[in-house]
Amino acid sequence: MLFFLLPIVLFGQESKKDSWEFSVKGKSGFLAAHRGTMGHLAKDRLLAGEFSFYKRVRSKSWSSDYRNPYVGITLYGSNLGNRDILGYGFGGYGFVEFPWTRSEKFVLTSKVGAGLGIITKVYNKDSNPKNVPMSSYVNALICLGVQGKWYVKPNHGLMLSLDMTHFSNGASKVPNLGVNMMFVGLGYSYTVANKEPKVVDARTFQHVPFFKSWNVSLVGILSEKQIFPTGGKRYPVFALSGMLYKQFKPKVGMEIALDVISKQSIFNYREYIPKTQGSIIQVGAYLGYNVPLDRFRFVLGMGAYLRDRYDQDGRFYHRVGMRYQCENGLLFNLVLKSNWAKADYVEYGVGYTFNYKARYHAK
Repeated sequence: MLFFLLPIVLFGQESKKDSWEFSVKGKSGFLAAHRGTMGHLAKDRLLAGEFSFYKRVRSKSWSSDYRNPYVGITLYGSNLGNRDILGYGFGGYGFVEFPWTRSEKFVLTSKVGAGLGIITKVYNKDSNPKNVPMSSYVNALICLGVQGKWYVKPNHGLMLSLDMTHFSNGASKVPNLGVNMMFVGLGYSYTVANKEPKVVDARTFQHVPFFKSWNVSLVGILSEKQIFPTGGKRYPVFALSGMLYKQFKPKVGMEIALDVISKQSIFNYREYIPKTQGSIIQVGAYLGYNVPLDRFRFVLGMGAYLRDRYDQDGRFYHRVGMRYQCENGLLFNLVLKSNWAKADYVEYGVGYTFNYKARYHAK
């Protein structure tokens, strides 16, 4: 997953000004049956364990904008609420924790994490037909939550967390209702380095008029999706996005895109209607909100189809995910495209920002 690049990039730029920590955490919770067809699955109490290695970033020019966030990697393992049908889940993810408080004694954070997970049991029409949430062994692993940390001594901390952990394959194979697990966690952390290093001064950010200094990017996207019936054919997805991006404030960015999408699964929709490669092309206009974190950007936005001849999934679509901008102009994209709460496909993309060095990097 692209999100693993964030801690890797920052770890590769080690500084004595940053505090390194590791933690162990036990979690207990329940399986959230978010669809009626999953009501039979919640049988076992959820038990999970996590080991995390991370650092509190203080030495970057952008870190003070976010009150010096924690960036790291977590190894995860748990049952999934029904050992007989769902089995167990294991994986790892990169994460960022954004502090809400400025205290060095007590830190309250919000957490965003994404990575890869493996589950031990999947849907099989003969041997495991009741496993309606999961059909692939390898899945995306996502964690969202809040956490309080008390430093009882300068190098020792106690943690209490509340989070949601999610396994899903992003509609690349059906069935794909996904597994949502709600957890309460207790843990212990140890700080390897000094917890009170020198903090870098906050960067200055100059206001630029709205119509100036937009970055221009072109992103090619490749994906696949499977549609019902279960076990059917997988169809490729090809897309091209022309994008304008601008950062208005240290924590606020916006992107505007024109999307051209060729989703081959449309050929299977209402097969009695004749279709061609040209007729299945979808064209959409998209507007997104970005949270910039160094060269990482968190993405959340909504679009509308300007051209969609068969109106298979409705008029609107949505994106949530991340992008990473390299200094040489290359842009990497990992975003989930959905139609309201229904996953459409995962957008795996590579692009190029034509004026990155001249404008964006100068900030």
